[in-house]
Amino acid sequence: MNIFRSLIGKVWQDPNAAEVVKISTGQLYLVRPGNIRTSRECIYNEAMAAIRRVPTMEHHFQLVVTRVYEDGDQELLEDEDETDEERVFLVGEELEFRSSERDGDPTLVWRDIDGDVDEAYEFVAAGTNEPTRAFFETCIYRAMYERKYKKSAENTQDSDLEEFMWVPPEAKSTGKKSTPKRKSLKKDDKNISTAMQSLSVAETASPKGKARATSPSSSSLFIVIAQEAELHLWDMEQEEFELQGEVTAQIAQPTGVPFEYWLVASNSEGQELAHKITSEMNPRWSTKTLSITWNNFSDRNFASSWLFRFKSAEAYMLFKNAFTQVMWEGLHQTSWTKIKPDEQGYIISSNYSEDVEMLDIEDEEDEEGEVDAELDADAEASDYEDEEANEDEDSLPPALARGERNSQLTVGYKGDRSYVVRGNNIGVFNHDSDNQVKYYATISKISTPKGKEFRPKEVMLHDQDSKMVLMNPTDPNSLYSMDIERGKVVEEWKVHDDINVDHIAPNDKFAQTTHEQTLVGVSHNALFRVDPRMSGAKLVDSQYKQYAGKNKFSGVATTASGKLAVASEKGDIRLFDSIGKNAKTALPPLGDPILGIDVTASGRWIVATTKTYLLLIDTLIGEGRYQGNLGFDRSFPASAKPMPKRLQLRSEHIAYMSGEVSFSPARFNQGEGQEENAIVTSTGQFVVAWDFGKVKKGQLDKYEIKKYQDMVVQDNFKFGDDKEIIVALQNNVLAINKKNLRKPTRSSLATPIKNLRSKSNIVNSPY
Repeated sequence: MNIFRSLIGKVWQDPNAAEVVKISTGQLYLVRPGNIRTSRECIYNEAMAAIRRVPTMEHHFQLVVTRVYEDGDQELLEDEDETDEERVFLVGEELEFRSSERDGDPTLVWRDIDGDVDEAYEFVAAGTNEPTRAFFETCIYRAMYERKYKKSAENTQDSDLEEFMWVPPEAKSTGKKSTPKRKSLKKDDKNISTAMQSLSVAETASPKGKARATSPSSSSLFIVIAQEAELHLWDMEQEEFELQGEVTAQIAQPTGVPFEYWLVASNSEGQELAHKITSEMNPRWSTKTLSITWNNFSDRNFASSWLFRFKSAEAYMLFKNAFTQVMWEGLHQTSWTKIKPDEQGYIISSNYSEDVEMLDIEDEEDEEGEVDAELDADAEASDYEDEEANEDEDSLPPALARGERNSQLTVGYKGDRSYVVRGNNIGVFNHDSDNQVKYYATISKISTPKGKEFRPKEVMLHDQDSKMVLMNPTDPNSLYSMDIERGKVVEEWKVHDDINVDHIAPNDKFAQTTHEQTLVGVSHNALFRVDPRMSGAKLVDSQYKQYAGKNKFSGVATTASGKLAVASEKGDIRLFDSIGKNAKTALPPLGDPILGIDVTASGRWIVATTKTYLLLIDTLIGEGRYQGNLGFDRSFPASAKPMPKRLQLRSEHIAYMSGEVSFSPARFNQGEGQEENAIVTSTGQFVVAWDFGKVKKGQLDKYEIKKYQDMVVQDNFKFGDDKEIIVALQNNVLAINKKNLRKPTRSSLATPIKNLRSKSNIVNSPY
């Protein structure tokens, strides 16, 4: 292999050479020896293979096989929602890479990591000469060497690469390859590893639903990246980040624990902290201060806020990109290299957020230059008292079974009413002329037309608010229509014997204000139209589309023209121009399950809700042949996917809020002919609203908050009103004007300590 040394040196030493070597023609097969019928499946009839650098991770390379299209083929695929254009594999010993021959043609073979132990990929390099094949193979072994030993393979000898040459199992029984001795950890690494092992971390659910210990147990630790930084801790009394000292900021992985990563700070004396990387830590990045802030929660759910400030823009970017990758791997439990480069760019771009000032948060001015005055505890206490003053005895619903809590809120479109689900009852509330919410009536003991009681899983107003469509969790194949005036379920709509209805949405955004009868239904992997006027099953066969794979659809929203945005538990979003077709746009998952989705009437903007952040996406295509169209109508170019904006609470604010963030589905304000200018959601005891106009300008921190003594279940704007917000607490329903929300400060977030009048009358008087 030394004959290639001078040639390899030219490409290996050039950091700008993305591809080290390439074989331009071939075919890719998936080989399954144990399956007689499909023992050899052709994946790409025309393909090329390359070894590509991983630009954000030194000493890491990818084996990439890309589909090659003949002239005109690409044009035919533009309307497909998902085109599998390349397969990417991280080069490492686990691939068991080797070369072979088939029918006189050289082949490259490697293990299918996601398949059974005997399944493999085979690239048949028809027409490739022996020197080219040997050169490609040598580059693979050098890439394996660099990844394993974290150093350049420039000065390696042939003997150094022999350990990476695959040996068949039968050959291993007759001889044993020698392998280099494991290098000992550096002093700092040992300190960090020991400290991490001593952490006491509660068990959390794994992606497969099984509990597993999160505390590292290996005696060694792999450092993914290390950069010099300042460590700061948020001082709640002084309301500023306080410098803790100079540290080495690291991302570390316990050896033998795949896809588990920790954020670590160490210095010459040892380890300062080690926090497991999860979505709950609420990471936020700031290019302005070259910093990341995050939260850590104690066993008692006490939140602290930490900050790394890096020494240079280069160190910041390297750390940020590495963090994004390991966060994604931890959420998906799979390698970052499994996703395409354009999808990697989409995921990385979602981590850009509003700059985090390392100053007193109350010294910040808004864009008009005005400074909000701090509210003291007395002022906040008076807010609670005002809140209670509006809750006279006539406004409270009658008492019902003890232990019940409100679970869902739906706001009327026509009759100035709101409806709140509580167990198998629905509370009806009026909006009076003073924009107050008053209890009106209770629809008790929701039951099927046959008299079987049930607790609605999901509800939706329908037919000019004269009906309510209910989903029964014990009968997922049907929907139930309730006559609101009669307060009774009058019809069962059997959708399909074999298809569940997991989520519903109106035919278009304002269909509920009309007499439109059809609606949209979603199962875990299908999208369809429901027409209750049909005899028999109500699913419209001509408008039904089932999608391959386990999509786990988790929500659907429609535009004013009836286009659809569908989200999933896997975190991806698909945009459709109509039911029954493939998606025009498929946005890759960031990893966190999407809990709710909403879209503006025009379809220009989407807000998707995860547990700890909102994802705002502009669907306008900014370049290419379909520039000016929306992603509902045309596909984004692979190189120009939208750059999502991540809306999240600042870590120092969470430190005051006493608990992890858990957002309810976010909503735009809405009304026919009204432009959306606000986004509202809730978490814990807090209603949170963003100024949409400021968000579109990049001011992602411009949110305001209102705290309640009770937990907030859900909130939404009154229809046609961008000021009034209807709030469903666990035990009551209220209205609040958006102008009464406060800038987040210690006094507006922390629990007031003044004597507040008891609200037991609300807690003990559920309707």
